[in-house]
This record gives sequence, C-alpha cells and structure tokens, in this order.
Amino acid sequence: YTEKLNVKAIYAAPFFNSNSSGPEDGMEKSYDEILKLLDLCGRKHEVFKGSASYLPSENTAVESPAATDLIERAKKYSPEKPLYVVAIGAITNVASALLICPEIAENMVVVWLGGHGRHYCDTYEFNMRQDIAASRVVMTSGVPFVQLPCVGVVSQFAISKSELEVWMIGKNKVADYLAKNTIATAEEYASGTPWTRVIWDVTAIAWLVNDDNRFMLSRIENTLIPGYDSLYESKEKDIPMGYVYHIERDALMADMINKIVSGF
Repeated sequence: YTEKLNVKAIYAAPFFNSNSSGPEDGMEKSYDEILKLLDLCGRKHEVFKGSASYLPSENTAVESPAATDLIERAKKYSPEKPLYVVAIGAITNVASALLICPEIAENMVVVWLGGHGRHYCDTYEFNMRQDIAASRVVMTSGVPFVQLPCVGVVSQFAISKSELEVWMIGKNKVADYLAKNTIATAEEYASGTPWTRVIWDVTAIAWLVNDDNRFMLSRIENTLIPGYDSLYESKEKDIPMGYVYHIERDALMADMINKIVSGF
C-alpha cells in the first residue's frame, strides 16, 4: 500500500473501559501500544499524545499535542489535495482541532469508525458514546466526512480462532502478536463457547484503498448526528456525508491477512 498510503502521524485517543482507569489513562495506554506495534513492525512514524479528557461541551476544545499537530499539518493541505484523517476511537482530538481552528475543515477528509448502522436501534456505540459532543462537533463542522458504522455494517468483519491459527500464528512476530492477543481476549469473554471476533479498526484504513469497491460499498447520505438520548437526529440544514453500508468480508480479510504475513 505504500504507493497509496503515506502515514504522516499517529495520534493516541482517550478511552475509558475496564482496560483503563479513565480517559487520560486510556490515551496513555494507547500511546504505549502504538509505540510497541511500530517497534514490532520495524516502522518509524511521528506519534503524538492526544486528549487527556473528553470535550466538556460542544464549544470547548481539549488542547493536546495531537490536536496541535493536526492543525499545523492540515494548514499545509488544500481542498484539492486534502489530508485524510482516519479515526478509530473517540474523535476528541479531531473535534478539538476543528474547534480551535475551524478553517482546517476544508483541507481534510475525516474517515471515522463510529456509531451503529442507521437501521439499528440506537447509537450507543463505544467510540461514539465516549464523546458524544466531539461526534456532534465533527459531523456538523463542514469537514468532508465518511462514517463506518459498527453494529450492522462493520460487525460483518469478524474472524474465528481457527482462521487465526491457520493463517497467522507462526507466520511472523507481528502476526503472532495480533493473533494471540485476539484469541486470548475473545476466549476471556466467550468462556468456552464458540466465538468470532470483529476486527473493527482495519475497515477504516481499508476505505482509503477501496479501489473499485473491492472491500466495501458506500453511498452519500444526509448527515444524522448522535443525540444525547442515544438516537440519531437530523439537522435542519442537510449536510452530505459518506456512509459505508456493506463490507466485503472475505475480500478484505484475505487482503488483511496477506499484508500482515508478508510484512506489509
């Protein structure tokens, strides 16, 4: 993918669940994991710490090295040659950058794994509900925006233990690390029952290399933003956005595995 993707920087995002003691701790853990994976891959990229908290309101940014770097980078791009920003967690860093410097919206395209499918019963998805204010800021900012919804769309992109064992374990140190972590995590919650594990984050990157719709299908929709009642709501003014509605699971899974085992 080096002919299509040119990674400029990686930002750690806040998260708060059973694996962290709060958003700041989650961000720090994400930062450490990014550095660990880059080392395993033998890659070097600029990595920045992100927001230590979620937005306190839709009008208040959270300053961070990530937000500052995003602003400075986006200023160097243009509507004709935009900076693609792929978000796979709470979208606080991006929202903060847009609140601090709204004019960068025209120089970016934001691709986000967040929310659930429009046909689902709610919007209570981890990335979206972690910072609903940030979600609303980004989706109404005017930045060109693409959503990859989780349940009902990206939830199609699941892998089983047997596939991980056959296709990844023993291939190289990165494949081993990813496969064994996935199996260990899944077996912890599955408690001896059959399982598949959704590989959520891969799909957002795959959108960037989705030539001829080989990995997913999308369409233009009017933007629906998350309300604080865990339901989507529309704005008075129509705002167009990209909406991914189908994942070509086998094609993308084969491509992901091939890239990992061949060392990218």
